[in-house]
Amino acid sequence: MSSAGLYSLKAWFAARLTFVRVVLVRRGVSPNTISLAGILFAAGAGLSLALLPAPVAALPVTLLLVARLAAANLDGSVARESGRQTRWGAVLNEFGDRAADLLVLAGLLAHVSLPLALGVLLAASMPSWVSLAGAAAGTRRINGGPVGKTERCLLVALAAATGWYTAFAVVVLAGSVVTGLLRMVRLAREHEIAAPTGRTGQPVRG
Repeated sequence: MSSAGLYSLKAWFAARLTFVRVVLVRRGVSPNTISLAGILFAAGAGLSLALLPAPVAALPVTLLLVARLAAANLDGSVARESGRQTRWGAVLNEFGDRAADLLVLAGLLAHVSLPLALGVLLAASMPSWVSLAGAAAGTRRINGGPVGKTERCLLVALAAATGWYTAFAVVVLAGSVVTGLLRMVRLAREHEIAAPTGRTGQPVRG
């Protein structure tokens, strides 16, 4: 599998959502509403993971995660096709993605130690923050695996099916850290190619 991981299937997944996207655009559904729906789907997946035993949790968790990924795909595409793209919408989109990630993984709190669960929550956010920092510095947004958003959803679904919560939590933690580091390396290389004699972009403050 390439470094893009399951992210390489994004175009295929988007094509499967064409009918839904067309209906949402025709009915004037707000992209922000879709982002909110994605957060709710993620919360449902996290609650199902926490409250239902394996393998009973597998079906609701998987279906809700697919819905969460669909919402993450549709909010941006609906905004583009309906001409409703705004900077505030982009902020909400990013916030919704980060919140949804954390809500899904928070379901592990019911099954693994608190330090491990907190480590997973922190590590899972690392790849996204690296990509956002790179984009703020003027580099293209880097996505994909080996353990990006889609892979994390798959690992959570497998945990719900098998009950091997600790094992999959460790994989998510380690894989997310590796993914974040690999993205940093890719960003550094792209900056070197773009400006070999100095830094580019403006410093990110916050």
